[in-house]
This record gives sequence, structure tokens and C-alpha cells, in this order.
Amino acid sequence: MNHRVQRVQELIRRELGTILGKTYSFKDCFVTIHEVDMTPDLKQCFVYVGILGDEKRHAGIVKKLNDQHGMIQRHLYKRVVLKHSPTLVFKFTDSVERGVRLLNIIENLPPPAEDPVEPMGDEPAL
Repeated sequence: MNHRVQRVQELIRRELGTILGKTYSFKDCFVTIHEVDMTPDLKQCFVYVGILGDEKRHAGIVKKLNDQHGMIQRHLYKRVVLKHSPTLVFKFTDSVERGVRLLNIIENLPPPAEDPVEPMGDEPAL
């Protein structure tokens, strides 16, 4: 992937996060933009959102974002000027939830048993 596409992806990710934070509120859920992936021709933009909260509402939130993608695009492309405005497609990613589960598992592991280190015979110390 070339450097220009990466810069545009990062810019769109930051601006979408700001727009969603100011414009939309999701009851009992926290929505974040994790990743933006664009096609090489910059015509389509896949936005991966992470949702913390009620799991039953995840599909509804993604549907709401996809239903209102036109309005979100208008807000976005007033702030980000591109020759062609890519179409936004929102997708759910559970990477944050997987990370939280993994951290909980790691925290609940028992501490490692300490192995006493026995000095070796008459070898010189380094």
C-alpha cells in the first residue's frame, strides 16, 4: 500500500472519530473507530468500529451507521477534501473485546513458581 493511501486512511479515521463523538450518541455503548481500509482506487472505504457495551445492540448500531452513511460522509468530506469521496461502509470488529478477555485471563493466572538458582561448581563468575 502506498504512503498516500495510508495518510488518507489515518486522516479519515481521526475525523470520523471526532464526528461520531460529537454528532451521535449510542445509549449504553461506547463506539470507537479502530481501522479504516480503503480500496487502492480510493472509491470505497471500509470503517471497522469497535463497540463496548450491550452485545445485543452491536448489529443495530452498525446498521444505524450504514443507514446514515450519506450524512456521515457529508460531515466527513466537509472536513476532508478529496478529489473523489469514497463511499463509507461500516463493519463491526470485536478486537477490543477479545483484548479485554485476554487481559482478564492473564491477570487471573497464578504467579509463576520460583525456581531456586543453584550455583554451578567451580566455574568463574563473569
